[in-house]
Amino acid sequence: MDKGFDPLVAEAAAVDVTGWDFSWLDGRATEERPPWGYQKLMGERVGRASMSLDVQTGGGEVLAGIPQRAAKAMVATESWPPNIARAQENLRAKGVVVVADEDQPPLPFADGTFDLVTSRHPVTVHWADIARVLRPGGTYFSQQVGPDSGHEVYDFFLGPKPLGHSDREPELAKAQAEAAGLDVVDLRTAELKMEFFDVGAMVYFLRKVIWFVPDFTVGKYRDRLAALHERIQADGPFTAHSRRFLIEARKPAR
Repeated sequence: MDKGFDPLVAEAAAVDVTGWDFSWLDGRATEERPPWGYQKLMGERVGRASMSLDVQTGGGEVLAGIPQRAAKAMVATESWPPNIARAQENLRAKGVVVVADEDQPPLPFADGTFDLVTSRHPVTVHWADIARVLRPGGTYFSQQVGPDSGHEVYDFFLGPKPLGHSDREPELAKAQAEAAGLDVVDLRTAELKMEFFDVGAMVYFLRKVIWFVPDFTVGKYRDRLAALHERIQADGPFTAHSRRFLIEARKPAR
């Protein structure tokens, strides 16, 4: 039964959006998952590591969800205070040390500290600093947001923009990794369908994933939200397409 525009928006505007858990969207929005299974592959690598670092861990949900542990120590960094508190809560039982960090180089660790650095959906990647904290032979393993991901959402709220200039192209990441002295050993891409079944799902999404519409507030975009509600009522789910890529790079052994 349709709750109506105002109740849907009010509900989504009030819910907590800290952390990186999207379970509130169950039944309200869907996104296909990349075929490679990042969390499983990440867990396998953590289980083989001695010292691991998860950069921009969010609320720590991905790292907390793997059964494996690194042999000596596990560390995670995060910059947003609400997420830092959530990550500490989620990762305490796993023995992960959560470090508050501004996501600007340098990382607060000595050269050659980690044999594994991971990051799921980093906002930025400071490749030279990643290379610096890796031990010789160490690995950087990351799933990242690809070029023009979900541009249909941006276009609906802000108007069309040229495609192909997002600075998130996989080949650009490969070139930057190599420029930092790393060898890229795996690079995979995927395009994935996203569907939003009600306007509340979009409100929640835009409050949580703030880079899609950086100045989003319900008040500022109420007219576009009303238009989206009417469109979903008339035509069914709002569809967009996300893009992801998996990159694995190694620091040459001495």
